[in-house]
Amino acid sequence: MFLFFFTKHIFAEMNRLLILAAIFTLALPHSVFSQKKTLGRFFSDENDSTRRPRVIIVPALGYAQETGFQYGLVSLVSFFADKDTATRNSSIAGLVSFTTKNQSVITLKPDVWSKQNRYHYIGDLRYKDFPFNFYGIGSKTRKEDEERITQQLSRVGLEVEKLRRRGSYTGLNASYEQHRFFDKEPGGIYSTNMFIRDKDGGQVAFLGLSQIIDSRNSNVYTTRGSYVKFNYSYAPDFFGGDNFTGSFAKLDLRAFKSYNPKTVLGFNLNYQTIQGNATPFYLLPQLGNDQIMRGYYTGRYRDRNLLAAQLEYKYRIIPRIGFVAFAGAGSVYGNQFSLEDFKPSVGGGLRYFFDTIRGLSLRMDYAFGEKRSGEDRQKGFYVALGEAF
Repeated sequence: MFLFFFTKHIFAEMNRLLILAAIFTLALPHSVFSQKKTLGRFFSDENDSTRRPRVIIVPALGYAQETGFQYGLVSLVSFFADKDTATRNSSIAGLVSFTTKNQSVITLKPDVWSKQNRYHYIGDLRYKDFPFNFYGIGSKTRKEDEERITQQLSRVGLEVEKLRRRGSYTGLNASYEQHRFFDKEPGGIYSTNMFIRDKDGGQVAFLGLSQIIDSRNSNVYTTRGSYVKFNYSYAPDFFGGDNFTGSFAKLDLRAFKSYNPKTVLGFNLNYQTIQGNATPFYLLPQLGNDQIMRGYYTGRYRDRNLLAAQLEYKYRIIPRIGFVAFAGAGSVYGNQFSLEDFKPSVGGGLRYFFDTIRGLSLRMDYAFGEKRSGEDRQKGFYVALGEAF
């Protein structure tokens, strides 16, 4: 069923399909709901206990020297696939962003729960033509080695999880990725380090199996329960040549406890490992994103293994407004694990709940990381729809 995505002829059309799908998702709210009604519900003090769809569109604006002005839209469509009140909230998240230097990022991520949560469907459609900073491999990379590399990424992924018994799911997943890289100023660590593999890019297809145990009271804003997901994926030798063949395993553990109606303590543990001969640098686990190890530039540290954990304390002062404080530690490593390489992540943030019943929120987080000798302290500011975990 999934193998047609892996053919070159079909995948050559994916860029156009991604653009059309994302534009359709972002245009849908204007054809179904007026912008006035959408903004009215966003700022309303009234609780909405109905199960009607929610549509949120947020402008994405920014500026960076390497990209020029960035402009686009972030959208979230929240809905229930069935009228049964036991059915969990489904969503479709979309992003379309362009720059004045002809760069672009387009993503579409459906997350759909069927009636009574018997099936869970997760999709990931992504196209990226965007530069990133490369620092090397390992947990001790240096700021002075920073190089700007242009990346072209196309990805399509699908996962289906089936309820086996209460709280237990088994899933199947398939994905295809195509990477291309361009070093506009050769001579740095990217072009001279012989241990950096597949510098021009490549393609890979993964087929995998997941096991999930889920007792959360909500998949949107969890206040009690736990979630454990283990995934093992294998990349067969579909494409030959120097393309990657090997395995990728991930563990995601979450636990939540509510001490009163306003406070929640959450714990998250994340482990990733990739095994195979001549693993390309772009498949190595990367430390830091807007969900875990906030405060670190994604890709500043990358290696064969990643281990990270965090605690997050949530205080919902009123139904519309909440605050969080979080702290964590994590690292990437090769063949040997060392506690000395663990890096801190500390920060706090604000939550605005535009749907107080479902717990849909706009979050803003600021985080600090480590300070390496001769460098400024690493830090980051994040704006996103939905909780970190």
